[in-house]
Amino acid sequence: MTAYGLLVSPSYNRVYAQAAAGLVKAELTVFSERALGGRVRDVRETVMGGVPYVTFSADELTEQDVRLLSNLSSLYALYQIEGELLRPVALQPLDLFGSDLLTIQKYSGKTNEYFTKLLLNVTAMAMDSPMDLVTGRPRVLDPMCGRGTTLNQAMMYGLDAAGIDIDGKDFDAYAAFIKTWLKNNRVKHQAEIANVRRERAVIGRRLHVTFGASKERYKSGETMEITVVNADSTEAGRFFRPASFDLIVTDAPYGVQHGSRHGRAGDAARTAAKGAQPGRKGRPQLSRSPVEMLAAAVPEWARLLRPGGAIGISWNTFVGRREELAGILASGGLDVQDSDAYRGFRHRVDQAISRDLIVARKPSGE
Repeated sequence: MTAYGLLVSPSYNRVYAQAAAGLVKAELTVFSERALGGRVRDVRETVMGGVPYVTFSADELTEQDVRLLSNLSSLYALYQIEGELLRPVALQPLDLFGSDLLTIQKYSGKTNEYFTKLLLNVTAMAMDSPMDLVTGRPRVLDPMCGRGTTLNQAMMYGLDAAGIDIDGKDFDAYAAFIKTWLKNNRVKHQAEIANVRRERAVIGRRLHVTFGASKERYKSGETMEITVVNADSTEAGRFFRPASFDLIVTDAPYGVQHGSRHGRAGDAARTAAKGAQPGRKGRPQLSRSPVEMLAAAVPEWARLLRPGGAIGISWNTFVGRREELAGILASGGLDVQDSDAYRGFRHRVDQAISRDLIVARKPSGE
């Protein structure tokens, strides 16, 4: 067995920094359970030279193992421990673009980009073929995408991604950001916004972006795509074909302060709950419960998921119990991942938000 030490990335968010070591321990355990045959053991927090590390032991890591572990959400550096010495392990992350793609956007309620990456990673590990994260090209959907943190992370990984959000301001903000970022970074691309029509009626707006990781790839037709729809997430099937995504990843409304529209600390802050009761002047009275919204949306999302694909949802445990979300996912024909590894992600965001995640897989036989 070989000993390794993982140095956790510093986070600008103090609260997240306090939880980061525990979260990456859980993430590493999921990686081991689902993709590395359980070969990673003795995962713990260890102080070396006054600096905290996450340490673990494993049979000597193969090149493909390192390719996978290089994408751990809070990984800053990886070392092989030899006595009192640390030998650096050369990382091979999937990242195709600079980190500013994820960090440059600053706005109230933005989901921490480290957590977005973690949620995408552990959801990918639940797929029938978890190593597809590094050897394949799974297609990603965020059905409550807000201003696009999940879409940008998928873009970093070289994956095609799509999103839906009901908030027109968030749609416009993301469209402006991604077009400006691509232009400023001289990424060859095409981007257009058009109305989506069904039976001569406009049912939403769509942003479609095609781009290449390099000019050479773009010219050769080796391109990636981002598609964002400004519409109700529970009507996703009107915009995307059944069984067209390998991964569905989203941060659910947190249900505090002003209900589902404004009450989450993530990108879908202004996502309305489907089926809300009419309020004054006919306006919807938005639900404070993510459970109600997910009960309406998950069956529609499940139809978009390919057999063997996976869905991951983060939510505020103060306004929804894990058992409730597990029941909703199971009723949609999905198998909830309930091992100890997948139960290690709960952490405090602030006084009103205790965040956790839940992941489920669509059986291959469907």
